[in-house]
Amino acid sequence: MADYSARPDLDTPIAGQRRKLINLDADAVGRTAENVARFFGTGQYLMWQTLIVIVWIGLNIGGFWWNWDPYPFILLNLAFSTQAAYAAPLILLAQNRQEDRDKIALNADRRRSEQTKADTEFLARELAGVRLALGDMVSRDYLRHELEDLRGLLERMEAKLDDATAATIEDASELSEPTQGDVDEEDLPAPQPTPQDYT
Repeated sequence: MADYSARPDLDTPIAGQRRKLINLDADAVGRTAENVARFFGTGQYLMWQTLIVIVWIGLNIGGFWWNWDPYPFILLNLAFSTQAAYAAPLILLAQNRQEDRDKIALNADRRRSEQTKADTEFLARELAGVRLALGDMVSRDYLRHELEDLRGLLERMEAKLDDATAATIEDASELSEPTQGDVDEEDLPAPQPTPQDYT
């Protein structure tokens, strides 16, 4: 079956393609216009134009037999008018292309600044969340301070227990220095026989 998806709608008239007599690439014309406009704005162009005008006037005033443009210099004025007639549109075309580039760059800068602003706001929210999370966490100094308070509390409790034990014991001879880790021999369990004892 034939594919009718590429056909235009029936209510759309078919327009014939108009052939152009001269097919010019707009981008190439624009680049050429920019190059010419740049050259018109240089000191080199002014120097060459001044030299050509001086030579032109010098050859036509000198009284030579080939002076093709006598004193009112009508041909020179015509050349300057033609140059101005072409220079003005070329300069305007170059300015239009520069404005288009500036618009594109401005839009890209605007998008980039919006993205940067969004990233900055996101990072600010994340940083605030980290600060809140760190506020709930225990720091090393806080933990050290709490452990020192706990050690002081344990030492006070041990001192009170020692005082209470001393108060219950009436005979001072039963009091002895507290030992840490020392155990009386009678409290130790009997040693277990090893296999070498049976041999």
